[in-house]
Amino acid sequence: MKGIILAGGSGTRMYPMTKSVSKQMLPVYDKPMIYYPLTVLMLFDIKDILIISTPEDTPVITKLLGSGAEWGLNLQYKVQPSPDGLAQAFTLGKEFIGGEPVIMILGDNLLYTSSFKDIVAETKANAAKNLATIFGYRVPDPERFGVIEFDRDKNVLSVEEKPKQPKSDYAAIGLYCYPGDVSEKAAQVKPSARGELEITDLSDAYLKEGRLKAISLGRGTTWLDAGTPDSLMDASLFVQITERRQSIKIACPEEVALRKGLITTAAVNKKIDSLKKGAYAEYLKRVVKEVSECNSLKPQ
Repeated sequence: MKGIILAGGSGTRMYPMTKSVSKQMLPVYDKPMIYYPLTVLMLFDIKDILIISTPEDTPVITKLLGSGAEWGLNLQYKVQPSPDGLAQAFTLGKEFIGGEPVIMILGDNLLYTSSFKDIVAETKANAAKNLATIFGYRVPDPERFGVIEFDRDKNVLSVEEKPKQPKSDYAAIGLYCYPGDVSEKAAQVKPSARGELEITDLSDAYLKEGRLKAISLGRGTTWLDAGTPDSLMDASLFVQITERRQSIKIACPEEVALRKGLITTAAVNKKIDSLKKGAYAEYLKRVVKEVSECNSLKPQ
């Protein structure tokens, strides 16, 4: 399974913060915004990731993340000449996808849940059956989002982009899993009235073939779109409170990579040495100690 982070857009909703800085480089409390979608894909056990961004922002993101080797990843980059809609990512990424199932996440989305193992298992099971998966999250203002309509058994009845009269209060969050034929499907999507290749039209194409499933994200899950000044502040406060109360870090790629066996404790210690001091280095020291102690208890 492949992964895509769509980190494009002009960032006009964040102006003037984004006049000279990529939106995905803005801090969500103590980490760059793009760390959050990156680690979500890592938690889905994805190592091959394509990052799509603007001509101006791609070099900056590349400087931050590099090849991904320090986290056991293979990161590639693709320039999106103009922001023509979310579905465009799958035509731009056709060669990278190579006919495999792919999960795309938006570069300004934060997902934190205690149910990740179950979500990953269900998503992978759907992908094995050549089915697409979208993710629904209950919101108070569904008219601002793509809306998923379910029946009583949570089967998808419709997906609609920013409806004036929503048929449910479940928004389709910026996380999508599509089968290997997604690039061909995306190439058939026509521009909407606002001139964009809508992701809801792509999902609807799978729905019409009976190949669309939805996972409802319930209690114990937090989803935030950090694409406006207010939502960026909300996301930062959520991360700050959660990290302080639970004595953890959210979206720490070194920790995710180490716990998943993508890198060794020696690699993390090397990173700690390069940081020398600071809260991030101290946290990594604790993670290394926990992982080392856990490994020492395993049967040899």
